[in-house]
Amino acid sequence: MAENQAQFEQNKRERPMSLLMKVMIIGFIGGVFWSLLGYLAYFFHFTEISPNMILLPWVAGDWKYGKLGNYIAIFLIGLLSILVALIYYVVLRQIKGMWAGVLYGFVLWLAVFYGLNPLFPNLEAVAQLERNTIITTLCLYVLYGVFIGYSISFETQEMNRQTQSPEANK
Repeated sequence: MAENQAQFEQNKRERPMSLLMKVMIIGFIGGVFWSLLGYLAYFFHFTEISPNMILLPWVAGDWKYGKLGNYIAIFLIGLLSILVALIYYVVLRQIKGMWAGVLYGFVLWLAVFYGLNPLFPNLEAVAQLERNTIITTLCLYVLYGVFIGYSISFETQEMNRQTQSPEANK
């Protein structure tokens, strides 16, 4: 009887993860990974902006300026990145290639550094930022956009290919 049960469990197929769930995971992982790289760039003085920038307007206490503040900010950026990935999914998921992601990252950089600038009192205007900060953050945002865009586009194409394949229905 135990053998029969083991055979049945062995023959069971796992339900594939939904595309929306994959998009959320891509968003979270992308946000955490690229903000960790941003923290590394801040640590090595490539940029004057650290991930804890998102905590400064809303959180009291000096802890937000240290490592703990940056790690909590990195986690929060990962959560915000889920929303960013979902927006990409809704608007641009069918576009193949990396150029949509490059453009998306550039637009995100513009949105944060120009549009959301008033929300962050410690973020200087772009004209007052050091050139290294501008270049580094722009590169990080563009690479983040490519990561999000290419990953979502790939998963969308894979899902479409699997649903059109006759073997997928077996």
